[in-house]
Amino acid sequence: MMMSLGPYAPFIVTSYVAAAVVVVLLIGWIVLDHRNQTERLRELERSGISRRSGRSATGTP
Repeated sequence: MMMSLGPYAPFIVTSYVAAAVVVVLLIGWIVLDHRNQTERLRELERSGISRRSGRSATGTP
């Protein structure tokens, strides 16, 4: 079932495609940044720096 978008069809289709491209790029950026941050955290933990959130609240500092 095809809808008629009228004389503004090119503008509407271009807008939807542009919005979809932006969303895909943002998702890709988030995925790459997550991988980068996770690797940086692993490197810090390997070098002996630990997260404060990883310690027990009742343990000794």
